[in-house]
Amino acid sequence: MEARPSGPVNAEDLGAVISAVLTGSRLLVAITARSLAAVQDQVTIPQLRMLVVLSTYGETKLVTMAEQLDVNSSTAMRMADRLVTAGLIVREVNPHNRRESLMRLTPEGRHLVDEVTTRRREEIATIVSRMTPEQCQALVSAMTAFNQAGGEPPVNLRYPLGWPDP
Repeated sequence: MEARPSGPVNAEDLGAVISAVLTGSRLLVAITARSLAAVQDQVTIPQLRMLVVLSTYGETKLVTMAEQLDVNSSTAMRMADRLVTAGLIVREVNPHNRRESLMRLTPEGRHLVDEVTTRRREEIATIVSRMTPEQCQALVSAMTAFNQAGGEPPVNLRYPLGWPDP
């Protein structure tokens, strides 16, 4: 069931919500950057997003990846080239359609995603452990509504990272 607003949000409340979301977003990006730097300093956050998509959905066409990341195909191709060079993904011609490229994680790529995800979970758990049970329930409710309103799929995927985590 989709939540519907009961009326317009006034400007003051909207400003407070936007400020809180931006601050939370900044915290989550910082957690991701620290987690990534701890295991591999040669991969950027956008490249990590590509690895996470591959980890979540498995072998993926380049054009589908570009759509998932909301970038053009040439940008996705350059990102993939860098990840191939780093030994984190394999990109091959689709044997069923030679005009398409297919990408998948290497064991090293999967290990990187697993390590970064584990570190992110640990840091988020540390932060959340400082909250009361009521605050945790409110956070789950608010983030669920926010994710639904933004069209983010529910957290039943292997590596949900909170962006198109994600």
